[in-house]
Amino acid sequence: MDSYIVALVLALSSLTTAVLGEKGTSKARSCSDIRQFYSGKGFTLDGVPQSEISGEHLRICPQGYTCCTSDMEDNLAALSRREMEGLLKEAGRALHTSLAGQYKAFDGYFLELLNQSSTSLHDIMMSTWGSLYSQNTPLFTELYVELRHYYRGSNINLEEVLNDFWSRLLERLFHHANRQYNIGEDYLECVSKQIDTLRPFGDTPREMKLKVTRTFVASRSFVQGLMTSGEVVRRVSQVQLSQECMRAMMKMTYCPHCRGMASARPCANYCSNVMKGCLANQADLNSEWRHLADTLTQVANRFEGPTGVDVVILSLPFRISEAMYTMMDNIESINSKLFQKCGDLRDGATSSTGADEEVKKARITVEDSLGSSSSTLNMLVLDVIVRLRNMQAYWVSLPSVLCSDRIATGTGAEDKCWNGMSRARYLPEVMGDGLASQINNPEVEIDITKPDMVIRQQIMQLKIMTHRLKNALNGNDVDFQDTSDDGSGSGSGMCTDELCSRGTRRDTPTSNQPKYYPNPPVDGRVVMRSAAAHSLPCLPSLLLSPLIMLLLRR
Repeated sequence: MDSYIVALVLALSSLTTAVLGEKGTSKARSCSDIRQFYSGKGFTLDGVPQSEISGEHLRICPQGYTCCTSDMEDNLAALSRREMEGLLKEAGRALHTSLAGQYKAFDGYFLELLNQSSTSLHDIMMSTWGSLYSQNTPLFTELYVELRHYYRGSNINLEEVLNDFWSRLLERLFHHANRQYNIGEDYLECVSKQIDTLRPFGDTPREMKLKVTRTFVASRSFVQGLMTSGEVVRRVSQVQLSQECMRAMMKMTYCPHCRGMASARPCANYCSNVMKGCLANQADLNSEWRHLADTLTQVANRFEGPTGVDVVILSLPFRISEAMYTMMDNIESINSKLFQKCGDLRDGATSSTGADEEVKKARITVEDSLGSSSSTLNMLVLDVIVRLRNMQAYWVSLPSVLCSDRIATGTGAEDKCWNGMSRARYLPEVMGDGLASQINNPEVEIDITKPDMVIRQQIMQLKIMTHRLKNALNGNDVDFQDTSDDGSGSGSGMCTDELCSRGTRRDTPTSNQPKYYPNPPVDGRVVMRSAAAHSLPCLPSLLLSPLIMLLLRR
């Protein structure tokens, strides 16, 4: 009997020790540490206990003896959420900055290529074609303006821009070669309609259209993809954490302070479950995020080589001059066919075209010295690819990244870490990634049937952008797959009102002399041209706004 009483007393003594405090003393411990900590967080000390009190009032922390009141618990819970949201914004800001840096680097390089190409065209044309070019400079200038507008996201059908350029160039060269005749606007309209059957420029228009379209569609989609990625990061990083997450963060972060265990750090698996629960919706971005990063990488890989971005853009002046040379070298044959189709201008006599001098000069001057892609582009592409690969696991890496600086490590950490109740091993298993995996999360209560709608919208944006990029890989501009007859498309993008308000404009050589047709065409082969230029509607800017991924470190 005596031994039974002794055992009972020892058991009660052990229980009392566990209840009264970590050191096992019956004397209430001082709350000086948490008072200093609490004040350091910016809170007043009004109502903060001097020594431990009973914790039946606590709604988040374990209800043992504590140094926290209900107000302190509420304040620290709100603080834990603000701090967590701040960390998420900081992480998002680092990734957004990285993506923005990649966008800026590629965008700047691409626009510089266009500027170089435009300057080169002017120099080549002036030295090669002289007055023929100077009299028609706006035609060439407008081509580059339209290319820039397209790249910037204007609602422009790129193929129509190129087709229109070649038609107008045919008119100008024909007019110049036959400048001894009075040629009216409707006659030139007939001339331009023969471009497909005559093929006055050889294969250059078809080849250039294929290369330019692929290059510009890919480049525009690529920069839009970087912008979309950055905008998704920005929006998702601003999503507020739930009340359940706030409670879980409070329990993990500040409840040890209330229990007088300020030095206790969370168990690794405990922290993982809290973070995986809090960031469950964010983790659902992972699949589409990886798809977008993979597709962006594939597009970037297309920018190098003999058909790379810089080769295509910088070769435009040479290709255009070559095409002009081809036509002027065959002007007699072309004239003969056009006179049959649109009416004979010669009035019974054959005259010199006046094109011999230009053709001779062109033959001597035009040469294409371009090789493969530059080292600058190669380095730019390599940098983009490396950074895209580094960001692929971003959304599912966040829990481990955010836990890395706060979990207990070292010898005996698993048995002496904070598990949400005391210093002891954390026993529950670690949950998987994503909302559906949190149904049995022991730390964060989540209704898996109610996903965060802001994040779901961003997942859809990623899907749309990936689809656009996959079309770009095939040279298809998704904005113009259903182009209507009037040439307007459903383009999207980054255009401003100034850029979007422009239409494709045709201008022809003007003449103050009356129209003259020695042998007027019949059967309606010559039709009057409408002078009205159509205006293209402006669409809203894509969300759719890189340099080291600081928070993806392991």
